[in-house]
Amino acid sequence: MQSSSTDMTTHRTPAQPVLSDRELQVIELVAAGLTNQDIAAQLEISKRTVDNHISNILHKTQTDNRVALVRWALQWGKVCLDEVNCCALPNYDSL
Repeated sequence: MQSSSTDMTTHRTPAQPVLSDRELQVIELVAAGLTNQDIAAQLEISKRTVDNHISNILHKTQTDNRVALVRWALQWGKVCLDEVNCCALPNYDSL
């Protein structure tokens, strides 16, 4: 079977970037309003490492700044702020 020039994959929305667990932690802390220094202290890593994480996250998410990053994270359901954009995850242990 040959693929047509109007392949369905050309109409999909762009895939979400793959973010590490640490990058997701950093995004949550950015969304909570922490500075890079505060994030470093909370995660017990250097501020330079946080700076690198933020730079990598901005590149992966194609955002230009922290505000745009938080908007992206809310849009894709990566963070929950003040009970906005929150959903209860099932407890698989009780199933």
